[in-house]
Amino acid sequence: MRSVYFDNSATTMMDSRVLEAMMPFFREQYGNPSSLHFLGDGAAIAIRDSRRTISKALNCLPTEVYFTSSGTESDNIALQGAALAYGKPGDRIITTSIEHSAILATADRLRELGFDIHILPVDREGFVDPEELERSINHRTVLVSVMAANNVVGSMQDVPYLAAICQEKGVLFHTDAVQGFTKMDLDMQKMGIDMLSISGHKFHGPKGIGALYVRNGVKLKPLFYGGGQEGNLRPATENVPGIVGMGKAVELAMEGREEDIRRMTSIRDHIIDGAMQMDGIALNGPRERRLCNNVHLRFPGISGKDVVFALSDMGLATSTASACTAESVEPSHVLTAMGIPPEEALSVLRVSLSRFSTMDEADYFLDSFSQVLKGLREGK
Repeated sequence: MRSVYFDNSATTMMDSRVLEAMMPFFREQYGNPSSLHFLGDGAAIAIRDSRRTISKALNCLPTEVYFTSSGTESDNIALQGAALAYGKPGDRIITTSIEHSAILATADRLRELGFDIHILPVDREGFVDPEELERSINHRTVLVSVMAANNVVGSMQDVPYLAAICQEKGVLFHTDAVQGFTKMDLDMQKMGIDMLSISGHKFHGPKGIGALYVRNGVKLKPLFYGGGQEGNLRPATENVPGIVGMGKAVELAMEGREEDIRRMTSIRDHIIDGAMQMDGIALNGPRERRLCNNVHLRFPGISGKDVVFALSDMGLATSTASACTAESVEPSHVLTAMGIPPEEALSVLRVSLSRFSTMDEADYFLDSFSQVLKGLREGK
């Protein structure tokens, strides 16, 4: 049976060159980077080199990049760290209704601590209204967090504009760029972003490694205490193989970035055009300002999970929404926030590409998807 992986928003296949770069740090160069001997020096140099690679991709200083265990941890450190460093109970934190659970659950925790959590609505395509953001910022607002690109429907926010509003108001701005990093322009010297979260396994790096950009001068309260690694912001013995792998994945992603985006956009549009020719299919999210690798389809009357299972039997790996909520029987909060009726929000499919995806795979998906829809509608 043919195997096609179209669930790259959940995780990506590790590039073989990334694994090759990581391997020496499991057995030959396994020193603790805090140790004073030659093996410790080798590990510390490897971390330094990866930090420089990531800072170059973000156009920031190496000292502004902190390694974490994941995008989720980066989000937690950004939100809780800023709230506890700059705010107090009663102060406002602003985010949106379509954020990843790492943001929304952290916001719920801050609400329990007495913070005023203000949730911005989005329109039918998943976009924040900048004027609504501006109206929501009051004299007690500490932080705004708006994701760069949505993990479900691929909406790409106007991050520079939103960040500029916050900068003018003297409010910190954080963006969860886990999905958008390497697929959209994110320049820390040109944008008024104070904090940004990324995760290695979303761009062909290893799982269990993330990073947080923190603009110099922004002070965060650490969530953990220990040996002082990562500038005391994330104290723990560093995951050297993961850091090396993440750095290599960033290097590879940036080398062919423009061509990769062009190819993925072409395949994405081919799938959208083909699907929209089928009866009863609608596109969730925007046609423009959409992640190059995201397709999200709606087909009322048919269970999205049934479609995922049927496609899986044909060797196609897809999803309905975030892998973090895959077991939920509730509709995606992203889709309901966009105004899609709950019953229709359960009749959806997410197709997410990578730089290794091909047009031939897209054709196989379209043929298989058409067969699955026909079979489910006929009750076969």
